[in-house]
Amino acid sequence: MTMIIDKRIISSTCFVTELPLCNVYFQNESRFPWLVLVPRRTDVSELIELSVEDQHQLTREIAMVAQWMKEKYSPDKLNVANLGNIVKQLHIHVIARYETDSAWPGPVWGKFDAPLMYSSEELEAKAAEIRADLAKVTV
Repeated sequence: MTMIIDKRIISSTCFVTELPLCNVYFQNESRFPWLVLVPRRTDVSELIELSVEDQHQLTREIAMVAQWMKEKYSPDKLNVANLGNIVKQLHIHVIARYETDSAWPGPVWGKFDAPLMYSSEELEAKAAEIRADLAKVTV
């Protein structure tokens, strides 16, 4: 069965890479360094619907991406979230936050009328840079 990624994830991100369990996407929102991990499992909306092995693998991949973001962006705080109220497909947000960012200390959701998007070239360049960096990290 072919894995289908929710169209709202696809339309708001740029594909970065595949990890053992998850596809990694770069969120097209220039105010925040923001990655989205989507497990390649069909019909899964909750963490508890993954097998125990997949839950462990997801935790490893989240930790690896979060550690990379901490080293790369030196945030004041990392936000790691799985909401799924609008996009039901299981996906995890990893967002670098700063006390000086425009949404601090609140959540990034619902704060703005629209994302502040990168140009197509900037988005692809950022995704390529992240792809190269993550290729050097083991899960």
